[in-house]
Amino acid sequence: MRFILAALLGVVLAAPAHASCECRCVEGEMQALCSSSIDIAPICPATVCAIPPPSIAPIQPPQVAPLGTSECSPRQVLNPDTHRYEWRRLCN
Repeated sequence: MRFILAALLGVVLAAPAHASCECRCVEGEMQALCSSSIDIAPICPATVCAIPPPSIAPIQPPQVAPLGTSECSPRQVLNPDTHRYEWRRLCN
C-alpha cells in the first residue's frame, strides 16, 4: 500500500506544470487570459498597451459558453508575435 501511495505521489510531483494563463493587451488594457475557468489569474504588470484600431467585430455563430463561464464575446487581443490586434472569442 505504501508503495502505491509513494508511486502516486511521485507521479503527481513529477508532472510538468503548464502555464495556462498569460497577460495580454485586450482592447488597450492589460488583462490575464486563462485557458480554463478554474485557473488562478496572475496579477498583470501595469503596462501601456497600444490602442486597437477601429474595427467591426466579426459575426460569430451562436455557441454555448464553456463550463464555468457566463458569457463570451469577440474582443481584440494583441498578438505579441505580429504586434497587431486580432479578434478572439473571450469568455468570462
